[in-house]
Amino acid sequence: MNAYWSLFIARFALLLQYRTAALAGVATQFFWGFVKVMVLEAFFTHTTSAQPITFRETVAYIWLGQAFLFAVVPWGGDKDIQELIRTGAVGYDLLRPTDLYNFWLTRALALRTAPIILRAVPLLCITAFVFPLVGIGQWSLTFSPSFAAFIAFVISFIGAILLSSALTMLFTVSMMWTISGDGVNNFLPPLIIVFSGMIVPLPLFPEWLKPLLNALPFSGLVDKPFRLFTGNLPFNSLPSVLLHQAFWILVFIILGRLLVNRGVKKLVIQGG
Repeated sequence: MNAYWSLFIARFALLLQYRTAALAGVATQFFWGFVKVMVLEAFFTHTTSAQPITFRETVAYIWLGQAFLFAVVPWGGDKDIQELIRTGAVGYDLLRPTDLYNFWLTRALALRTAPIILRAVPLLCITAFVFPLVGIGQWSLTFSPSFAAFIAFVISFIGAILLSSALTMLFTVSMMWTISGDGVNNFLPPLIIVFSGMIVPLPLFPEWLKPLLNALPFSGLVDKPFRLFTGNLPFNSLPSVLLHQAFWILVFIILGRLLVNRGVKKLVIQGG
């Protein structure tokens, strides 16, 4: 366990070095956040029917999505590990006295959590505290309606990080079966972004599609934790949210382990 913890700390510290890229990312996420808020404000202003989520809840949902974009959405596999597989240098990882899947999963956890400090903290502080001061309070991030809602969000957000890390592992391991890995890494993330609620909150999707969206693992990344934060999902929904996340985490970990074990058996390292 000490080896994995040391790896997590080292990887986390390494990722914190990319401050300039993080600042650029924050500016980009502000831009797209404003675009989403304006589009949805127009929708709520002109809609003639009651919606399953309020505009204030939607605004908070959007800013949480922009803040935690790189934490909960698996944009692809670990590029460093995929490069090791491509070049054959992965042989060094195979020689380590650690479980290969756990070793890579620890790296994925660091990859998912580092953006919280670099990107999420400044964006959340500005949208929650600065926006009301400059006269755009209607677009600001509102706090959870109760302490219980905030606790539910924190617990479910931890589940979202674990789920995202397990998905990241599937992207990473796919490199063992492809030459570049670009196919999976380019095809699946857009689907995850749409079906997780990152583009449009899932409550605004058609009613006939919601059962499928709620059953898919991606709702556990964004939609359910964020709706717990806003109070759109009541606190008593937390057990079902955690059960949904735990089920898919277990499925992806089992699948990832199977793929790693099969991949190692078929892996051929030139010259070794």
